Amino acid sequence: MNTISPLQAGDTAPAFSLQNQNDETITLSELLKEQQVLVYFYPKASTPGCTVQAENLRDQQAELAKFNTRVVGISPDPIKRLKNFETKKELNFDLLADEDHAIAEAFGVWGYKKFMGKEYDGIHRLTFLVGQDGKIKHLFDKFKTKDHHQVVLDYLAAE
Repeated sequence: MNTISPLQAGDTAPAFSLQNQNDETITLSELLKEQQVLVYFYPKASTPGCTVQAENLRDQQAELAKFNTRVVGISPDPIKRLKNFETKKELNFDLLADEDHAIAEAFGVWGYKKFMGKEYDGIHRLTFLVGQDGKIKHLFDKFKTKDHHQVVLDYLAAE
């Protein structure tokens, strides 16, 4: 079982090219041409914590846009599950399928977890703000799913 070692502020964000919920290819380099990117990793679409986190980010899109910030969510879910999540919750940002968890590993968020007595490898709920220069500006690692959006907005407002 792997312990995690997430990338930190100042590190270069790993380039990625993943399929979104509409089976379109999304690359970090293309996103960064327009704005900074909030890359948030979550364990599984349509689960209670992930739903609250996604709905709050959905509801704060206008605020995030004021800070020139685009949101992408990454999980090991297949595209079909991401599409169902987007449709059911009327999400307004890209959900990216990292089924082999290669990108999660590159960001250092894939590793040992313990939940309800079970031990397994999985995604740790961490968020990275990637600047247009491709460098990580901030690692968000202290938040609850229900206040994740506010922690991000507070950081952006103070930046």
